[in-house]
Amino acid sequence: FSLGADPRTWGSNVSPNVAEPDDELHTPTVRNGKIVDDDGNISFSSRGIANLGCLFILCIGILMLFLGYPVMTYVRDQLNSSSSGSNLLGVNATGQVFLSVMISHFLYPNGNFGLIDRDTPESAYTKTSYRDGSEWVLVFSDEFEQEGRTFYPGDDPYWEAVDLHYWSTNNLEWYDPAAITTVGGALNITLSAKPTHGLDYRGGAFVLIPNKFCYTGGLFEVGVQLPGAADVQGLWPAVWTMGNLGRAGYGATLEGTWPYSYDACDVGTAANQTIDGKPTAATTSGYESSNYELSYLPGQRLSRCTCDGESHPGPKHSDGTYVGRAAPEIDMFEAQACLFAVTDGIGYVSQSGQWAPFNEGYVWDNSSANLVIADSTVSTLNSYIGGDYQQSTSVVSETAQACYQYEEGCFSVYAFEVGYDADDAYISWVNNGTLAWTINAAGVGADTGVNISARPVPQEPMYLIANLGMSYNFGSIDLDDMVFPVYMLIDYVRVYQDPSKINLGCDPDDFPTAEYISTYQEAYVNPNLTTWVDGYGQTIPKNSLVDGCD
Repeated sequence: FSLGADPRTWGSNVSPNVAEPDDELHTPTVRNGKIVDDDGNISFSSRGIANLGCLFILCIGILMLFLGYPVMTYVRDQLNSSSSGSNLLGVNATGQVFLSVMISHFLYPNGNFGLIDRDTPESAYTKTSYRDGSEWVLVFSDEFEQEGRTFYPGDDPYWEAVDLHYWSTNNLEWYDPAAITTVGGALNITLSAKPTHGLDYRGGAFVLIPNKFCYTGGLFEVGVQLPGAADVQGLWPAVWTMGNLGRAGYGATLEGTWPYSYDACDVGTAANQTIDGKPTAATTSGYESSNYELSYLPGQRLSRCTCDGESHPGPKHSDGTYVGRAAPEIDMFEAQACLFAVTDGIGYVSQSGQWAPFNEGYVWDNSSANLVIADSTVSTLNSYIGGDYQQSTSVVSETAQACYQYEEGCFSVYAFEVGYDADDAYISWVNNGTLAWTINAAGVGADTGVNISARPVPQEPMYLIANLGMSYNFGSIDLDDMVFPVYMLIDYVRVYQDPSKINLGCDPDDFPTAEYISTYQEAYVNPNLTTWVDGYGQTIPKNSLVDGCD
């Protein structure tokens, strides 16, 4: 079968002027001399509209299933628990922590990442205050029951392991996130003789992520098994807190903020705690190794003396002056073996507050009204009271000797409780589940000898830190008898607060931090910036006492 060469003989009208049903598929539209894809008219059929509507409903359904339903379920459960008297939601007025929990449920839908760990036993939902016997409520917990958790940046909504060298105390190890995981229902922080980043050892520092969870006031408690053996000296395990305006290991953030807790405009805010060489006691009551100078601190960078309009996180007092801001430190414990030659083979913990500015000769008012030691057969005033970069109020206590890695391997309870009410401010420390000692606020009151005012019990939002390392700054190190790897185990972390004074969040109205940290973000993420001025290239805010204000 064949067709002729002339299409007109095929029996069909093939003239281009005759319209055919499929012309729209292959005949282009020409407009203004150009071929275009349509005729300029947009129209929807009823079927097209129905299809789009179905897609929209499907998308809304998926969002409600994976986002809306978890949020509503969490809110319902928390409201139910709150109405039953447990008050476990624990958010501040800004809702900051509440929002963080919502985001955590969305980003980690299969995780156990509420503020209260689902594995926390109900018996631990409340705690009796060591101060007045009142019942406080649990506002945060982590039981570390999930096996194999990791803490690299982004792995966990609350915790993060740092990746840096803690140069400020000349540590021998590099802190590496690989050194921290969860094993057998506990957090495991390991120190090993593993060369890392040019150092001979690898350790771990575990931080409750600043800006994710902070608390102000309350009771911070952990269950801990200490590393190594009670009679081998040299390890430096610690659990402690710092104010959110400072980052542990990030030197630029700490210059002029650590370890201040001060809200007065006087010589206590000045560099070296002196102005024109006065007061004399600040130049004569230090140690011989420091040429008898009391303080080498650069001065409080964010002081009450800061001139109006200078960079300061705020807020202001009613008289228009800024609230003095800083990064205070409270140490739940730092553990060390054989602190005293006469007690070789005994493990101790020091439990301390770090302060600035300093008392004359670093001697605080440790009278019986301000220093309360619960059992003098277990605890005694620490002989270390400070140096040119910090003043320390500290007591050392004998630990539970069985609760070491190479002993029986049990867990001992450590804690500290902070109350910052003006008429009853204090810090109390707990060792082996028992109250060890208390400092009342008057212990760090004004000191006329060096012309400084009282240093308030810290009211800054605080975050939590746990670390295991070694440093000759902390004492001698018995490497001959130390068996690596060693590890510190943390069974749980729990935070309690007075139900009438719930104060969670890193950016509370009365001690804000978020905007200031955002402004100087580089200092808070780059540990290589070791100083505020020379390293980071910033300036110190003008100070009415030292510089005068325009």
